[in-house]
Amino acid sequence: MAHAFEPVQLGSIELFCKAAELGSFTSAAEALGVTPASVSRSIKRLETRLGVRLFNRTTRNVRLTPDGELYQEQCQQALDQIAEAERAITGQQRYPKGLLRISVGTVYAHHRLVPLLPGFMEAYPDVEVELNVSNRNIDFVEDGYDLAIRLGEPRDSSLIARKLEDASVGVFCSPAYAKRRPPPQSLAALQQHDLIQFIAPSSGRPFPWIFRDEGGESRDLSLSSRQRVLEDVLAGLGWAVAGGGLFQIYHFVAADALAQGRLIEVMQPFGGRSRPFYVLYPQNRHLSARVRAFVDYLLAAARPG
Repeated sequence: MAHAFEPVQLGSIELFCKAAELGSFTSAAEALGVTPASVSRSIKRLETRLGVRLFNRTTRNVRLTPDGELYQEQCQQALDQIAEAERAITGQQRYPKGLLRISVGTVYAHHRLVPLLPGFMEAYPDVEVELNVSNRNIDFVEDGYDLAIRLGEPRDSSLIARKLEDASVGVFCSPAYAKRRPPPQSLAALQQHDLIQFIAPSSGRPFPWIFRDEGGESRDLSLSSRQRVLEDVLAGLGWAVAGGGLFQIYHFVAADALAQGRLIEVMQPFGGRSRPFYVLYPQNRHLSARVRAFVDYLLAAARPG
């Protein structure tokens, strides 16, 4: 009876071929914009599936086994054929179509991206959009996303980063809280107030509050508080609206509550700081018409006129 193989994972094949070409899991990870651990996991899954060892591993490098050499030769031919087919198809594809998979953080999804999606869907009726709203880090190869929108400039040089905006921040509280406890008039007085802190998913530490001091110099403050929010920044906003204390958040997030009188902005003399948001995609991946169209659409919306 024939051996029942699991479906081939092309992402794992690509990682294997790159590791074979470079002789290093770490170099392959850097080239493809993933972590060395994800390369190692993918190759272990391949070896388990095939029932053979593909690499001989040492502390300094990895070297293909005879079985690995045979497998690499056949897989590289298959990848080259796939790449050629994609070039032929995308070269003929004048109009964007197909599935577009996007990963975006909670705040930017609700207040920036989602309101833009109906216009994009109307402009490109042959594109399907799958939106993952999460603050966690992603692996483009393993998770299969076409692009991501994230806060801050990426450290990964394998990604192309296009800045969408510098989002200004402010400190907000409810009118009831301000009446009960007059807002601080100095940065030093902040610690005497009830603060609502957001815990950064990437570090597990409180997000620093950013200001300009009396001399106009940038200040990043790590503050302590017994009120902390994990994962969803919007919960912190709701906590501030309910009278829980001071919360630093982007002006575009607080705008509606501010206009409705449910929040007021305090400490404006120490404002003027911002944080950047970027759209990210792997630089080594062929940019499909649908990805290109969506990136152009975002940049046009971020910079009207």
